[in-house]
Amino acid sequence: MQIYRAALLRFSDDGRAIYDEDGLLAMAPDAEGRQRVQAAGAWQALHRQFAGHPVTHLPGRILAPGFVDMHIHFPQTDIIGSPAEGLLPWLEQYTFPEESRFHMDAHGAQVAEFFVDELLRNGVTTALAFATSHPQSVDALMAEAQRRSLRLICGKVLQDRHSPDGVRDATEQSLLDSEDLIRRWHGVDRLGYAITPRFAPTSTTEQLRGAGELAARHPSVWIQSHVAENLDEVRWVRELFPRSRSYLAVYDGFGLMRERAVYAHCIHLDEVDRALMRERRTAAAVCPTSNLFLGSGFFDFARADAAGFRYGLASDVGGGTSFSPFQTMMAAYYVGRTAVEGVLPKQGVSLPPSTLWWRHTAGAAQALGLGGVIGNLQPGCEGDFVVLNPQATPLLARRTAQACNLEELLFAMIVLGDDRLIESTVISQAK
Repeated sequence: MQIYRAALLRFSDDGRAIYDEDGLLAMAPDAEGRQRVQAAGAWQALHRQFAGHPVTHLPGRILAPGFVDMHIHFPQTDIIGSPAEGLLPWLEQYTFPEESRFHMDAHGAQVAEFFVDELLRNGVTTALAFATSHPQSVDALMAEAQRRSLRLICGKVLQDRHSPDGVRDATEQSLLDSEDLIRRWHGVDRLGYAITPRFAPTSTTEQLRGAGELAARHPSVWIQSHVAENLDEVRWVRELFPRSRSYLAVYDGFGLMRERAVYAHCIHLDEVDRALMRERRTAAAVCPTSNLFLGSGFFDFARADAAGFRYGLASDVGGGTSFSPFQTMMAAYYVGRTAVEGVLPKQGVSLPPSTLWWRHTAGAAQALGLGGVIGNLQPGCEGDFVVLNPQATPLLARRTAQACNLEELLFAMIVLGDDRLIESTVISQAK
């Protein structure tokens, strides 16, 4: 049994932030020896239950759930911050040449080690990640995540057309490789597999059909792809799939929309699409730094909430500009405030800081189908958390000292925080 005493942030099932200035977090091993939350709450109410157990006292620190990144490209780590005119030119100029290097085992292993280091340095304890079209890229990241006890979901990219040599795969072999990777990694320790068409334009109907059949055979795996990120991409999909009602409907037609399916971006959806997301229990990964960087558009938080479909926040490195959840939350706030005039005008909203934080922790866990498992510090959750130091920089210390309530405290950390705010990241490791 491990007892921590510090300020404590957690969330109710409906997303309400719960904060104890003097909190207690108790961890105990489960049957497999992995640390889980035994109790969480006010010190005064709970400490007598744990008399005699050693206490790690962390004055001035805040214990908070580890962050969940719902969409990130592990092989794009080295092209973060590369300039381009938009999404499609960026893919051609930077992404595909970089991803072609991942046929080399040594390169994949080296990037995987750095990538996991960077996740943990920024307080990310669960990630849904793209690999490349090379099966060995999945092996490299899964092996590193397993070594570090990180909860990670990853998949081999499927792309059998409109892709250059070096990343384009063969339809039948790509599906055989995917099934082999499912058998090798899915459900092993804290790892999960995601069937991963890159996006509809780079897969033939045969490959998409095969991906849907693979998903039907393996209902516990995840599905991930991109949808409606960029208007040029939307027009391209309309040309390639003229019989589909919308870009999103392409995936639905191949059986690729269900619970545990996650689509990145979801910017240029209409009301029918949003209703379909809710009906299929499919989630969106909102990637604000990437969308701002590539000029893709603005996710409509108000319409997403009105439709009632699941979504959470994501970095989308390397189109995204930072591994830091604080940068992602800040960008989401900017996007929320932005009102756009057009065919479907977007109304600006002010997203509460606690909501932003929830969308990157417990809310993202719910969107992944892992609510009550990760992303929170309620009893039964796996013991992934971050130790925050709100005095990590002079300006942060000055501002947080003047916070009058929890929303002000959280917002100060969102606006002014970076990796220095993460004093340490604790992973639920089996003993």
